[in-house]
Amino acid sequence: MKLIIAYIQPEKLNSVKQALYAREVYKISVTNALGCGQQMGYHETYRGADIEVNLLKKIRLEIAVNEDFVKPVVEGIIDGAKTGNIGDGKIFIHSLEECIRIRTEETGNEAIG
Repeated sequence: MKLIIAYIQPEKLNSVKQALYAREVYKISVTNALGCGQQMGYHETYRGADIEVNLLKKIRLEIAVNEDFVKPVVEGIIDGAKTGNIGDGKIFIHSLEECIRIRTEETGNEAIG
């Protein structure tokens, strides 16, 4: 079992979801996030004052999958989020020790579905 965490541009959420749905991945958690990476933000002027904005809006996706779905999920995220420009995002893959479905008390691969 793996936990895949991805940070993507907010405007790419719909295309990533469609790419995941095409690969039969339907269970995702989505959270708004702020962060900066290599882009290091930008400058804007507000009422004559120069303001540095270095925390940019991002979307955090969390997807728990069985081993067979790791590659399709990663490919789906890349297909939906990639523009070729700086700031497209990152994908992290963690080992998942245990998963328990509360409703049925199933554990492991069966709980992920």
